Amino acid sequence: MRDLFDRIYKNKGPLGMWASQAEGYFVFPKLEGPISNRMKFKGKEVITWSINDYLGLSNLSEVREIDFKAAYDYGSAYPMGARMMSGHTDLHEKLENELAQFVEKESAYLLNFGYQGILSTIDALVGKNDVIVYDVDSHACIVDGVRLHIGKRFTYKHNDILSLEKNLIRASKIIEQTGGGILVISEGVFGMRGEQGCLKEICELKKKFNFRFLVDDAHGFGTLGKTGAGTGFEQGIQNEIDVYFATFAKSMASTGAFIASEKEVIDYLKYNMRSQMFAKSLQTQLVIGALKRLSILKSRPELKNKLWENVLMLQNGLKNNGFNIGNTQSCVTPVYLEGSIPEAMSLVKDLRENFGVFCSIVVYPVIPKGLILLRLIPTATHTKEDINETLDAFSKIRERLKRGVYKLKTKVK
Repeated sequence: MRDLFDRIYKNKGPLGMWASQAEGYFVFPKLEGPISNRMKFKGKEVITWSINDYLGLSNLSEVREIDFKAAYDYGSAYPMGARMMSGHTDLHEKLENELAQFVEKESAYLLNFGYQGILSTIDALVGKNDVIVYDVDSHACIVDGVRLHIGKRFTYKHNDILSLEKNLIRASKIIEQTGGGILVISEGVFGMRGEQGCLKEICELKKKFNFRFLVDDAHGFGTLGKTGAGTGFEQGIQNEIDVYFATFAKSMASTGAFIASEKEVIDYLKYNMRSQMFAKSLQTQLVIGALKRLSILKSRPELKNKLWENVLMLQNGLKNNGFNIGNTQSCVTPVYLEGSIPEAMSLVKDLRENFGVFCSIVVYPVIPKGLILLRLIPTATHTKEDINETLDAFSKIRERLKRGVYKLKTKVK
């Protein structure tokens, strides 16, 4: 009989196999100091391009003050228990009402975490007779939610409407037999590529197929649309999105998430989302903090304007210098280079140690073999100096990559 751990001992996985070389530097790195455009890494100041604090709310004095007061008034335990049993408050309802109004939906419901929340939403929306059709490049939280589904599920090619239509035909044939329904899932903004989902084109397919549409707008909420209310507003189809999801972990610089839809749907989810029914309520200190952040998001458009000023300066600078940044239509700024995983590790070490630039590195299996993706997340707190220094650094490391400098073995620590 095989020991359950045999597989673990023999195969660490495509990322785990690099752990001895990468941990503490390329993965599980420790950034120190206040969340900002510049932080400390290994004792040195670096320009940080891996913090999802899009609007720079994390260190605004008024935000820090309200966080401090809420923590002092309520502590980290209140309310105790799940909301259905003992953890429901007027403040939770107030935040839900304001979020629903902001994204123009009838009702909203708070979730403790983004990953857990979208996973549980998918699980609650579908039954064994239903079919899920989702974008193949969907975030892991969506993939894991779909894995819970005991019925049929199909992927369509990334942002490929013809592929989606083919799969909707397959799904329609199945539900004719099962009597179920169809759930289509897309991200508002795909977090690696930075591309917006083809939400408008997907909604057009509702004229031909009977399906409901769930959008995970983690990177669109706060950054897109005239008021910052998300990708649905950016594309003019918010009313066509049946279930809208967003997290507080990006533009809101906090913890938590929410779903918004028609009231009857939200009422159903409140009583059927297992991760919320059987989990402790979102802490009141976080709820109060989210109310303040939402107020600032709505009342201070200059923060979003500054964010986009930085986004355009960075992205235009990269393109003008001949870098491939794909088809990003958002703040997410990917830079694609060709190279192996060892080259990627040496390149990023050079960026951090010698140029003071800290950004995320993405390699196989997240992207195809032979590619290196350096992902930059601009924020409202970045400066022109930050951007110019980064552009200069990227030009130099690209030249070194082409000369084969990074093929030399480099010790990580």
